[in-house]
Amino acid sequence: MMILIKNGHVVDPLTKTDGIYDVLVEDKIIKKIADKLEVKADRVINAKGSYVLPGFVDLHVHLRDPGLTYKETLETGGKAAVHGGVTTVCAMPNTKPVIDSAELVESVHKRAAEESPAHVIQLGAVTCGQAGEKLADIAGMAKAGCHAISEDGKSVMNASLYRQGMKEAKKAGISVFAHCEDITMVEGGVMNADENAKRLGLKGITNSVEDVIVARDILLAKETGVRLHLCHCSTKDSVTMVELAKKEGLPVTAEVCPHHFILTSDEIREDDGNFKMNPPLRSKEDVEALREGLKNGIMDVIATDHAPHSEEEKNGSIAKASFGIVGLETSAALTFTELVKTGVITIMDMAEKMSYNPAQILGLEDKGAVAEGKIADIVIFNPNAEYKIDKNTFFSKGKNTPFDGRKVCGRVEYTLVDGVVVYEYEE
Repeated sequence: MMILIKNGHVVDPLTKTDGIYDVLVEDKIIKKIADKLEVKADRVINAKGSYVLPGFVDLHVHLRDPGLTYKETLETGGKAAVHGGVTTVCAMPNTKPVIDSAELVESVHKRAAEESPAHVIQLGAVTCGQAGEKLADIAGMAKAGCHAISEDGKSVMNASLYRQGMKEAKKAGISVFAHCEDITMVEGGVMNADENAKRLGLKGITNSVEDVIVARDILLAKETGVRLHLCHCSTKDSVTMVELAKKEGLPVTAEVCPHHFILTSDEIREDDGNFKMNPPLRSKEDVEALREGLKNGIMDVIATDHAPHSEEEKNGSIAKASFGIVGLETSAALTFTELVKTGVITIMDMAEKMSYNPAQILGLEDKGAVAEGKIADIVIFNPNAEYKIDKNTFFSKGKNTPFDGRKVCGRVEYTLVDGVVVYEYEE
């Protein structure tokens, strides 16, 4: 199968290509990029007026499969991913059962290859059953292709056990993805500890709940030498600590989610469970620090922490609702609207933080770039499309988003995975 993408604005962080080119795709691979290509292809896509970007690589996704498939499945999550231009997702291991063995990693990979239009990399848990008592088979899961371990949804509170897990990950050549939350300090909190929590009569979560574990994990990474990736950073001090770690040359990277670089707790005007996420929406000062961190390259990655729930789990009070929002289908438009169009970052930065950097963190040398010889995971993104986010158009089973009805600019027109068109926008 040969596909010719014509007249698109190619943006590639690897080669720094930034201009109007034709792209020829053949047998999964990007064969040629040039000014004008005159070849007979099986399909020609006119990308005039659109960006041709590397497929987005989302390091932080909850696919809920196995065991929680009423929230999401490999199929629905994969469809949601390619709808949003995401061609590779890292699936978090807090499923039922928890993904804590090589057999379970292999099982998800086998099923995903059959059921999901997006590539799925299943991450492994740090401890058995995420119980925080005994290390999982880290070496076995690494051999099965998990690329990283994570206790996401919680932190391993036993620092000695966690340090041993980091040593095992280092030995196996994989990363540690850290959810930073000192559970002993949460104290029943459900949103940011500020005047808005008081106004709504809800218990607050302070910044130190995150910051204490960020500091601990960076220090443990310094000692063990493991590659540490900090998930869903939400505080000003997290940015400061990541900057210090990088100045020291430590192997530390960090991600920010769109909801954390766009929304503050001031947006929570009423007690609405769709605004409940972990970590919570923070202050204006925190949001500005996150945006500045993305602008100056301290924060490496934009990921979603896509966390689908049933309507029953999100309707009603923040006090009782489940933590989490969906993000796979809105992240590109939100990032483009809120960061690129406002001049905080460039379109090249967006491609770097959503595609190239996450691919590098995972060690995926053949992905994250629109360059000759690379896998043809490609997004054609129309920067001029203006519309309102409509949760009813989501492919995800989860409709839990505070962005429903929000005006955005930028739409995924086509998504290619392994050189095959797996999503195409239709009116």
